[in-house]
Amino acid sequence: MALSSITKKLIMSISGLFLIVFLLLHMTINFFSVIDTVKGTYGAAEGLFQAGCDFMALPIVTIMVPVLAAGFLVHIAYAVILTLGNMKARGGYNRYEVASKAKAESWASKNMFVLGIIVLGIVAFHLNHFWAEMQLNEFLGEHAENPYLLLNETFKNWWMVVIYIVWFVALGFHLCHGFWSAFQTIGFSNQKWEKRLTYVGYAFVAVIVLGFIAVAVNAYFQAGSLHREQYQCFQLQI
Repeated sequence: MALSSITKKLIMSISGLFLIVFLLLHMTINFFSVIDTVKGTYGAAEGLFQAGCDFMALPIVTIMVPVLAAGFLVHIAYAVILTLGNMKARGGYNRYEVASKAKAESWASKNMFVLGIIVLGIVAFHLNHFWAEMQLNEFLGEHAENPYLLLNETFKNWWMVVIYIVWFVALGFHLCHGFWSAFQTIGFSNQKWEKRLTYVGYAFVAVIVLGFIAVAVNAYFQAGSLHREQYQCFQLQI
């Protein structure tokens, strides 16, 4: 049985909110590396970032990876379905039916699909540079890379930091419209809630984007603080 347009949007909204919660958790753990720099524990075994990575490697967290992957695939699938449907019906990229003309004509709402493709680049980058080198290797019983060293080697070049910032600015635009649209779809569509959710969404997105950017910039300036030789010594002491 074919799903109605409203049902498709509801599935998309719920999966999107699920991914937003994950983003907040992921950013928080990564931001521990910035706190470690302030505390003087960057690269240390007792560092907060190390503890966060150890937490993410726990079996109870690892089993959530397929759930997260499923949520992400569902979000992508319905993004494509709704976008193609809207393009066919209206010849545009607007994914959601919005209440106000201002929002309908916002740059983010018109380019949600394009922004989503850019966000896919962020996901691919993270899977290749971080998850595959740490959580996946540990799950397979292989050598898991030191998280601090991985940050340093990833962001030691300024151009990589710039690309990362551009990626997350794109994510910010995607989330700004997506956050408001998701809540509108599940029923918070009156004028009172619209204004509140708009401000909450802006604040939430600012925390997410600035948090991730701070991680990259901090790693760039810390790039010489932990070398592979030091990491090998650190491994021998464990």
